[in-house]
Amino acid sequence: MTPLLEVRALQKRFGGLVVTDNLELVVPKGELHALIGPNGAGKTTLIDQLFGDLRQDAGEIRLDGVEIGHLAPWKRVRRGLARTFQITQLLPDYSVLDTVALAVQARQGHSFRFFADARRNAPARGAAEQYLQTLGLSGRASARVADLAQGERKQLELAVALAARPVLLLLDEPLAGLGSLESREMIDMLASLKGKLTMVLVEHDMEAVFGLADRISVLVNGRIVACGGGAEIRANESVRGACLGEGEV
Repeated sequence: MTPLLEVRALQKRFGGLVVTDNLELVVPKGELHALIGPNGAGKTTLIDQLFGDLRQDAGEIRLDGVEIGHLAPWKRVRRGLARTFQITQLLPDYSVLDTVALAVQARQGHSFRFFADARRNAPARGAAEQYLQTLGLSGRASARVADLAQGERKQLELAVALAARPVLLLLDEPLAGLGSLESREMIDMLASLKGKLTMVLVEHDMEAVFGLADRISVLVNGRIVACGGGAEIRANESVRGACLGEGEV
């Protein structure tokens, strides 16, 4: 069976600094695959390359068997990629509902520039309301994005990503900056998506990682040095040594 995501011999350098070093990664359909490792290991750089925000120097990125490494981010979105941790896409002066309706409309093939159309687009607004209900934001539909708490912003980011109807969702530290209750709510939301959506998760909260992930890959110096289930990763002494300085494992 063709994996949903297949990365082969991926390379990225910044001058003399190697940040992605012949990286190999395979993610089957329906899997929640976590990426962990010390700071500077190249986790976010990998997410940026997968989404197209950063172009790789060499190697292949295949989505459902199709090479996408040469495509611009918006073309990857059309092929089924979405990501979180893009705060700049949240417009502070617009409402929560309008923000998600705009994302729904963009997925339907309309330009982000015609925002007035999103406010008059009843099907887009209806779909947006469903995403808000799923993520517990129905009561904040009319609120300005700028007035949201940090946890609500994270929920809204996830709603915007889901509105793209992705086949692969890239999650870059979805728990960053959240309190304990907000983190628990986000973990529950991600758990509810398991099996329905393929996800690649970068996260420093190891309790969340080991509780959510089907498999875990460990990045050190731009390479995946270990990959397996939670018990296998916990038992790997080389992984513990690589991550022990940050309490990663």
